Amino acid sequence: MADHYEALGVSKDASAAEIKSSYRKLARKYHPDVNPGHEDEFKAISLAYDVLSDSEKRRNYDMGGGENGQGVPAGGGFGGFGDIFETFFGGGAGSAGGPMPRTQRGKDALVGVNIDLETAAFGGNIDLDVTTAVVCDTCSGAGTQQGTSVETCSLCHGAGSVQRMTRTLLGQMVTNQTCNSCHGFGTVIPSPCLNCQGDGRVRKQRTMKIRIPAGVSDGTRIQLSSQGEVGPGGGPAGDLFVEVMVGRHEVFQRDGDNLRASVSVPMTAAALGASIPFDTFDGSQELSIEAGIQSGTVVKLPGLGATRLRSETRGDLLITVDVMTPDKLDDEQKDLLSQLATLREEETPRAQITTQNRGMFSRMRERFAGR
Repeated sequence: MADHYEALGVSKDASAAEIKSSYRKLARKYHPDVNPGHEDEFKAISLAYDVLSDSEKRRNYDMGGGENGQGVPAGGGFGGFGDIFETFFGGGAGSAGGPMPRTQRGKDALVGVNIDLETAAFGGNIDLDVTTAVVCDTCSGAGTQQGTSVETCSLCHGAGSVQRMTRTLLGQMVTNQTCNSCHGFGTVIPSPCLNCQGDGRVRKQRTMKIRIPAGVSDGTRIQLSSQGEVGPGGGPAGDLFVEVMVGRHEVFQRDGDNLRASVSVPMTAAALGASIPFDTFDGSQELSIEAGIQSGTVVKLPGLGATRLRSETRGDLLITVDVMTPDKLDDEQKDLLSQLATLREEETPRAQITTQNRGMFSRMRERFAGR
C-alpha cells in the first residue's frame, strides 16, 4: 500500500499548510499537461492530497482505515478538483474575479440629423436635440436617497458571488455563481433614489450645438467624444455618433466635390453669345455664354464647388446649358426667322446624323465606298 505522506514528501506530523504547499509543487511538476508520461505519479499525489487534506479522512488513514482513509479501496481518478484548479489557475473552479463595479462606462449613441446642401458643402453650426441618459440630478449618480448609502451584501459579504460545493465521482467540485441578492455588485441599495430608481441616471432631452465640418456627405458620421449615454451609477458617458442626412436643393446637386446646376438661355443668346448673372453659394457670378453654344454644353466655374472633407480646397461648379427653342412666334418673328434661314441657306434643312460608336461593318462599308 502506497504511503500518502511519502507520496507528498512530508512527515506524518506535517501541518495542513505544509501538505498543501507540497502538493502544489508536485502537482505542477507531474501534471500530464505539463509533463506527459507521469500520470501515475500525478494520480498518486492527487489521491494522497485528497486524503490528507481532509481531517476526517486523514484520521481514518492514520488509524489504518485504508488507502482513501474510509476503509475501502480508492475509486481511481483525481480527488480535490477544486485544489487542482486553484493550483493551475489561481483560484477554485469557477473562481470569480470579484464584484462588479456599480459605476460603469455608458454605451455609445447614434442619432440622425438633417442638414441642407449648403451646410454639407461648406460646414456650419447647428442645434441638435438628443435624448440620452444623463446623470441623475437628484442623487448625483449615487443611486441612493439623501442621507443613505450602499451597504455590503449580507449574502455574499461583498464578493459578488457565492460558492456552491458539490461532490462528484471525480471528487469535490466548487463553483461560483452570481449572487442573487446583489446581482454581482457586492453591495445593495436599501433606499434607492426615487428619481432614478437606484440607477444613478435618467433619460432626458437636451439641446447641444455641434459643428458640421465642411465637405460631409449623406451618411457621414461625426463622432462626439463623451456625449453619449451616461453609464450606470453616473459612470462616464460613451460617445455620440451623429449621422448626416443631406436634403435636396432646388438648384444645385452634389457630385463628389463638385456642384452641378442647369441654366436655360434663349436661342438668340446662344447664337450671339451673352454674359448672364448666375446666383451661387458665393453670391452672383457672371456666366459667359459663348456665341454658338450648343444645348448640353457644360460651363465650368472653377473653385465654386463643395469643400473637400478635411481640406480647404474646393471642387468646381458645373453648369449645363439648355438652349430654349421658341415655340410661340407671331407673324413678324416668323418672317424674321425665315429671312435668317434664307440668308443661311437653310430653307430646306438637312439632318446631320452623328454616330458616336460606329460598328466595324459600318467602317468597312465606308472604306469600300471610298469615303
